[in-house]
Amino acid sequence: MPIGISDDHREIAEAFGKWAGSLDAIATVRAAEDDPGARFDEVATATREMGLFSIIDDGGALLDLAVAVEACAGALVPGSLLGTAVASVVLDGVGDKRIALALGGVLHDAAGATHALVVTDDEVRLATLDGADLEPGTSPDLTRRTALGTLAGGDVVEVDPARVRALVVTLAAAEASGVAKWCLDTAVDYAGVREQFGRKIGAFQAIKHLCAEMLETSETVTAAAWDAARAYGESPEAFELAATVAGVVALDGAVEVAKNCVQVLGGIGFTFEHEAHFYLRRALALRAMLPSSGRWAGELAGFAADGRRRVPHVELAGFDDVRQEVRSEAERIAGLPEDDRRAALAETGLLMPHWPAPYGRAAEPAEQLVIDEELEEAGVERPDLFIGAWAAPTIIAHGDDAQRERFVGPTLRGEITWCQLFSEPGAGSDLASLRTRAVRDTEGWRITGQKVWSSMAHQADWAICLARTDPEAEAHAGISYFLVDMSSDGVDVRPLREMTGEAMFNEVFLDSVFVPDECVVGEVDGGWKLARTTLANERVAMAGSRLGVSVEQAITLLADHPESRVEVGRAVALATTVKLLGTRATLRSIAGQGPGPESSVAKLVGVRSRQDAAELVVRMLGDRVFAGDDLAREAVHEMLLTRCLSIAGGTTQVLRNVAGERILGLPRG
Repeated sequence: MPIGISDDHREIAEAFGKWAGSLDAIATVRAAEDDPGARFDEVATATREMGLFSIIDDGGALLDLAVAVEACAGALVPGSLLGTAVASVVLDGVGDKRIALALGGVLHDAAGATHALVVTDDEVRLATLDGADLEPGTSPDLTRRTALGTLAGGDVVEVDPARVRALVVTLAAAEASGVAKWCLDTAVDYAGVREQFGRKIGAFQAIKHLCAEMLETSETVTAAAWDAARAYGESPEAFELAATVAGVVALDGAVEVAKNCVQVLGGIGFTFEHEAHFYLRRALALRAMLPSSGRWAGELAGFAADGRRRVPHVELAGFDDVRQEVRSEAERIAGLPEDDRRAALAETGLLMPHWPAPYGRAAEPAEQLVIDEELEEAGVERPDLFIGAWAAPTIIAHGDDAQRERFVGPTLRGEITWCQLFSEPGAGSDLASLRTRAVRDTEGWRITGQKVWSSMAHQADWAICLARTDPEAEAHAGISYFLVDMSSDGVDVRPLREMTGEAMFNEVFLDSVFVPDECVVGEVDGGWKLARTTLANERVAMAGSRLGVSVEQAITLLADHPESRVEVGRAVALATTVKLLGTRATLRSIAGQGPGPESSVAKLVGVRSRQDAAELVVRMLGDRVFAGDDLAREAVHEMLLTRCLSIAGGTTQVLRNVAGERILGLPRG
């Protein structure tokens, strides 16, 4: 998805994207290949007339400009785009100036420029290029021209150089997002039509996974660019922090997506004839013009060590009445004894506010966030319902009145705990192939089979269970949804000791377990639809300031392990980006839009973040892991525990298949 997610931003992106596409920029670039002084004057004039450089003067925000820059980069508009865009924010209007960007001894977009914005660690100057002693440079990017030399003189611009540096990386990240999006779309389109061995290559898992990985990277690039642009309107510290995250994530990410685009295209992608190499060149040049991602990561680690975290922010205006009501209830609940708070939360609907009344408040996404804020302010924590958070909504949506009365309230109050009997030894992520059978008995059913990976089954009171009631039906049909009393005769729970040495998961053997008719939810043979309700039930939430146990631990260890500064900074950037993906998904929900790819990507990237961070902490501890102290034991335990994250709830590989097919539209294998 593009940077802009609001209606206004989509309109900006559409307008600039349509205009940029009409320029036939690649043809212009090809025609100027052998001209080291190509000025691209016609494109520069058209860009100015389109109003790109007056967006800020006309009252637009930096995010508006970033959306337009992304769209232009997606069409590879050549010439002095980035430097003039940066200057349009820094200066009080750019008029007819074409402005190069001078970083170090390199002038980017030099050909045809009238001025240069010179950015050093100490100051920012606007220098004229009349009579400047410059020599032509070279660039991997054929859409732009560079020059070499040091510019003296010029007017000092009264602006913080660090803020301008953050502005440069923000708009460069916007370009990187446009490049990555074009590369992803091109690769997916090609994979959907190119045939090998009688099949579309997108049906091959290797290609599907590569495209899904491109989606992951592209979305993280976009999220980082988006957040940096929107943070410009916040405090200088917030903008610097968000831009630093973009510096770690966006430019390397665009290069990676561009390389993988060529890989998916195969031989045609390696030719000069195809456009893909122009985008790879643009990505390489963007990365080369700025400090390395390692330097940005080092800075980010320093910010984190000083206690600075990027906390995504969502404006929630127009909820004064709701906020006052919830604040009053939250303060009342906070004054109750600890043991009475859960019942009060359940009674007021604040425990699961997105559930329908009378169990919740049927709260829309924005109201849910208001409730979160007020509960946090009052110091009231919601208890985790675990599997009950999946079971109860299914019962509410598909059960009868007696089932709702019997199970939902007690689940909220903590009187009933749940486990899930879905996965089987031969049917993990592929629930359609489950073999547990339910056979009709007098006034009920007899369930026989084996379930596995059932979290907390050794402690649960009840289970939600899928069993096949019609063995002759097609894969997803003939499955029913049962509520199983875990104290029933024939239920045998056997803990599975995990690599951590603990036993949270279990095998559950069902030997002719009787389940009465009143514990069948929904229609017999209609359980697949219910299972999808169970697995899809999520509420809107905002991420807090903490970056996760292992990332925070790595930050703490940094004082004694300065050599790990870059690795820690990368871990901070990845964890922050996961939160940004969640924020974008939340904003879509608030706007009433359908789900975008962020939620699926956040799952995949979030798993990688937690696993990598846990491993980083163990590496930082080194031989201390042999000392057996509490920190070392906890770190090793966390590293081993997180290995399940890429398996539980659908393996990473299966989820990439799903992303490839359902989000990218690639053919099934």
